[in-house]
This record gives sequence, structure tokens and C-alpha cells, in this order.
Amino acid sequence: MFDTLAFQSAALYRDFSAYTGEKLEQMGLHFGLLFFLIYVGKHPGTSPTELTEALRLDWGHSQRCITKLADGGFLTREKAGRRYRLDLTDKGRKAFAASHQVFFDWDEKRLAVLSEEERQALFALLRKVSPGREIPRHV
Repeated sequence: MFDTLAFQSAALYRDFSAYTGEKLEQMGLHFGLLFFLIYVGKHPGTSPTELTEALRLDWGHSQRCITKLADGGFLTREKAGRRYRLDLTDKGRKAFAASHQVFFDWDEKRLAVLSEEERQALFALLRKVSPGREIPRHV
């Protein structure tokens, strides 16, 4: 059981989630809002529909998260014709930078035991077995 890709993936996910939660909690965020914040930061002016489709989420869940981010002062929802535009506030831009950095910091922490050659081999193998094999646009 412990030597399966599923087990190791789940263990890494839990570790990343806990690490991220620790870092984001200081800003009033939680892990569940991370990818929303990053997507809007990388796609200013995006619509709720575009965000929901890109993250492949349920519409209701997506709207609740957008509302939490807006109520928390991290983003704005501005009416633009028949749609809404989502943009980060100053507080949101600071949180975006910190959220984005969490990925690099966690990688450095986890991969410290590997040589550069081992890191490259690990990523090559993970890309080989990953569905779609492309890097998601929202990260």
C-alpha cells in the first residue's frame, strides 16, 4: 500500500496543504482559496465563468470562494457589460506574491534531499505519468 503512486501522491498533497495552510493563515486565507487567487493574479480581468472553467470546478463552489475573496478584500468584482471582471486588490496582490512563493518554498524544502540530477529525473518521470502531461495555466 505504501509503495503506490496514489499513496505517495496523497501524502505529498497533505503535506503541501498543511504547509500552505500555515503560511496563508497569516494573511487570512486558506488552502482552498489558493488557486483562485493565483488564477486571478495571472489573468487580471478574468470572468467568474472563465475562472470556474479553467480550474474545472463546480459553479456554486467557485462563486462561494470568489465571494470569500471579495469579502476579505483580496479581489474586486466589477460589472463590465453583461459579465463581471475579477481583479486583485493591493491586499490581493500581496497575497498572490506570497501564495505563489509558497510553491517554490515547499519544493525547496521537500526536494532538498535530492541532487539536481535526481530532481530533473523526478520531474521528467512525473510528467510522463501525469494526465494531459501539460503544465496547468493557472499555476
